Order: sequence, then C-alpha cells, then structure tokens
Amino acid sequence: MKNYKYIGLFLASLAIASCDVNNDLDEIPANLPAEVELNTNGLDFSSYVAVGASFTAGFTDGALFKVAQENSFPNILASKFGTTFNQPLMNDNIGGLLVSGNVIQGPRLFFNGSGPAPLAATPTTEVTSKVTGALHNFGIPGAKSFHLVATGYGSLAALQQNLANPYFVRMSSSANATVVGDAMAMNPTFFTLSEVGGNDVLGYATTGGDGTNPITSTALFNQAFGALVQTLTSGGAKGVIGNVPYITNLPHFTTVPHNPVPLDAATASALNAAYAQYNGGIQQAFGALVQLQVMTQEQASAEIAKRTISFSAGQNAVVIVDENLTDLGAINPAFAALPKYRQATAADLLVLLSASFIGTLDNPANPLSVNGVAVPLADKWVLTPEEQMEIKTATDAYNAIIESVVSSNPNLALVDLKSVLEEASAGIRFDGYTMTTKLVVGGLVSLDGIHLTARGYALMANKILAAMDAKFGTNFTTATNGLAKAGNYPTNYSPALR
Repeated sequence: MKNYKYIGLFLASLAIASCDVNNDLDEIPANLPAEVELNTNGLDFSSYVAVGASFTAGFTDGALFKVAQENSFPNILASKFGTTFNQPLMNDNIGGLLVSGNVIQGPRLFFNGSGPAPLAATPTTEVTSKVTGALHNFGIPGAKSFHLVATGYGSLAALQQNLANPYFVRMSSSANATVVGDAMAMNPTFFTLSEVGGNDVLGYATTGGDGTNPITSTALFNQAFGALVQTLTSGGAKGVIGNVPYITNLPHFTTVPHNPVPLDAATASALNAAYAQYNGGIQQAFGALVQLQVMTQEQASAEIAKRTISFSAGQNAVVIVDENLTDLGAINPAFAALPKYRQATAADLLVLLSASFIGTLDNPANPLSVNGVAVPLADKWVLTPEEQMEIKTATDAYNAIIESVVSSNPNLALVDLKSVLEEASAGIRFDGYTMTTKLVVGGLVSLDGIHLTARGYALMANKILAAMDAKFGTNFTTATNGLAKAGNYPTNYSPALR
C-alpha cells in the first residue's frame, strides 16, 4: 500500500515529459471502416405502427414510464427507419396509473441493494386524461390476442367493470374503438406485431395455474391472430411478426429455488413430528388401495414417496398444494380428509412473488404457522410440471399458427423471439456484453422478472432488423449505424430518476 504514493509522482512526470513532445508532427490517420449506406430495398416506413402488448409499449421494471417508452424496441426501430414515431408517453418516470386520483397501478421497481423494491413515490399519470394527437405505438400492457380486436377495450365505463385496459382507455380514439382499428387509422405502410400470445399464457403462469386466469384456447387465438394480420395487411403494408417464447424461461419463474427453507436439526425434527399424522394417513390410504386392487404396490409406493413430507437440517423444499395428485376421496370417501400435499422438487417453478411470502406467518398470533413450511403454499405460488406442460402446449400451438400465417404471406417476416430467449438462458452476446436471463445481474430482463431492460429491447430491435434483412433484402445489419448499440441503452434506472 505504501508504494501507492509514487503513482502520483509517476503521473506528474508523464505530464512534464509531455510538454517536450513535438505537437507539430503529422497525425497518424485513423483506420476507420468504410461507410456503408443503408439500403431499405423499397420498404416504405413513412407510417410505421407497432401493435402488441407490454414489450411493444416498453414496459420495464414492473411499470410503464417515460424513459422506458423512449427505449422501447419500436422507438428504436423508428430511429433506424428515420421516421416519425409518436408514443402515448406517461407523465413521468415514476410509472403507475391513477383513475380519478386513485392509484390502480403502483410505481416502477428499482434495485435497493438486496433486491427489487417499489419506488417510494405516487404515480401522477391519470387514465381519464386522454392522450391526443397522432400515435404510432399501440403496445397495450396486459393485452391478450383477442383484446387487440375487441371493441370497448378502451372504454372508461368498461374499465370500472374490469372489462377494459387502463392503458388503452388513456389513448383510445373512442369508447368503442379497437386497438387494431386505431392503428389502422394511421394508414400504416409498415408494422410490427409482437408478443401476441404472450399474455394469453402469462396470466395463467403468474397465478401459478390456479385457474383464475385461464390460457386462451387455440381456436380463439387463431381467430384473433388471423383478424389482426388480415387487417394490418389490408392496405398493402409489410411487417414483421414475432413468435411466442417459452415464458417459463423468464426469471419470474426461475429465480426462487424449490428449497429455500433453512432449518436446524431441532426445528426439522419438530416439523417431522407435526407431519407424522399426515404421512401415516397417506401410507394407510395407499395401503388400503393396494389391498382393494385399485392400484399396484409399485404405483402406491411411488405416490407415497411423492407425498411424504420430510425435513432435515439444512436447506429444505417448501410444502405445496398439488391439485394434480391423486384424489383419494374420489376413490374412497373414507380418505376424503387427506389433503393433496407434497414437497416441491426442482421440476416445480415458484413464481417470483413467492420469495416475499415464504416464511411469513399465516396467523400472526401463531409463530408456528409458517407459510411454505407448516402451511403449504397454495396453487397460485407454484407451477407444477403438469401446468408447465399446459403452457408449452399452448405456446407451441400459437407458434404453429403464427409461422403458418407468416410463411404463406410474402409481405411478412418472422422474428424468432423464442430462440432468442432460449439462447439467453445460457448467455447471448450483444456487442461486448454477454446477457443472460438471471434476475438483476443478467442484463436482459428487468427487475419484474418478465419484461426486458432497455438493452434487452435494443437487442430485440436488432433481431427484428436482422429478420427484415433476411426477408426483404434490406441491409440494416451491415449498414453504418444500422443497428442499435448495446452501450447506448442501460440495464437499470436510478431511483432518483423521476
């Protein structure tokens, strides 16, 4: 450490020596790359519109706010297209919404040093204050496929009945307007249609597949998607359409481990004693079913092992309610009182919000009523393998429809967002950065664990531009400044930004 004092002297000597340099010497010319002019190959960007959901809007860190909108992938694309692009900007960088002065959506998240936390601020953007003027960004956070073609989705009266979307209420041309109809009023010459289908499975996933937000049927998605594409291309516009990633690869579902419960030996022993009656009942029930020849001994043993709850010193799996377990009461009413409990495995996905719920008390007056331990986690906190398969099956069906429509229309290009997210799970390169899907530190996904960072949206814009090059013969990927630069877009926003 004591040698550090000489660093200042060394730097000073360099400064003195620099005075003796002959500044009249000829400069060495920089070896700059040759300029490559952009070739749009006849594409007309004079009226570019973006239709979609939260990614299109620029939703980041659990909210929509001004700077995030300015860093949305459609706004980045418009800057490369050299075209006017007006967005329904929020009032501030706090995020969140008010309806008649009442907060209906809270402010954005920031990193407080240990994890995501909401800003200590009150939203100022009022839904009832309409955005006026021409708009080009029709990204509606929360919209499912059929919402984009539904009348009344921008009605304030319908919003009061929870039948409309506050973001579209704020920007819709009338109470009976449709999202795609308002987009068509701009007479688009080029469009992007992205993340259609994402929310159709996302609502089911974020509620743990508990049935309160069901997956959109393939038939309904097919009808809505077909109507969207037919309408957007009806005036001759060309466009790029994104497929649907496997949303269960997002950190909202991969961050919380299945075994987050640390226990000492004494506590583990006490819990085992508390679950002894349940474990005994399970063994008795399946033993009886074997005797009645309802199932084989092998089947019964597998079910007993799956449902037996056991704790030990160290990290332990949470206890969950699994509706997919065998309904013992339906087989024999004598066992109807036995609940569908088991401990989670690595195959289960706990939603991000469970991190702040596990370990809390179900009953504040009872210190033993620990959620996730003594009190099993309800269905809404966990995606079981069966529920994950439902999401995958629906996603695959949506993508088959999307790919069929795109391949049959020469005016459409497909951007493979599904592959991008899969690649990012291991690490995807963007300029000098390696981005992953890890929460907080990965750089791709924002603090809500679902939506992208500004740098993530810049990467998405570049993937769209690459898809355009491949389909339409443009040269954004090779033109000088044809692509967004990673270093121009942040991965987080300061809590001081208001």
